[in-house]
Amino acid sequence: QVQLVESGGGLVQAGGSLRLSCAAVGSIFSINAMGWYRQAPGKQRELVATATNGGSQNYADSVKGRFTISRDNAKKMVYLQMNSLKPEDTAVYYCNAELKISYYSGVRNYWGRGTQVTVSS
Repeated sequence: QVQLVESGGGLVQAGGSLRLSCAAVGSIFSINAMGWYRQAPGKQRELVATATNGGSQNYADSVKGRFTISRDNAKKMVYLQMNSLKPEDTAVYYCNAELKISYYSGVRNYWGRGTQVTVSS
């Protein structure tokens, strides 16, 4: 069984920083991409940032220049460094991973339970 375990959320003032961490645990054969999504109250879940095995990174326009995604492939972890936080960054942040649990299995999408980030003005 595969789980994505997030940590690092919390309450911060505008202009502050937070670092989110996510560990992929369980029986994992390989991981393709890992990333972060967020969902604010009353809104749809949206992409924040993703990083592939090949080193490609993708960011939402709203976080470019403020957020940085990084991976530790050996530890099966992904991080999101969030700087210059704004009240509009307030949301539940979800870790996502595209991975295979065996050589013969297909690539599946997995989600963490989410961690709350609240930015006060």
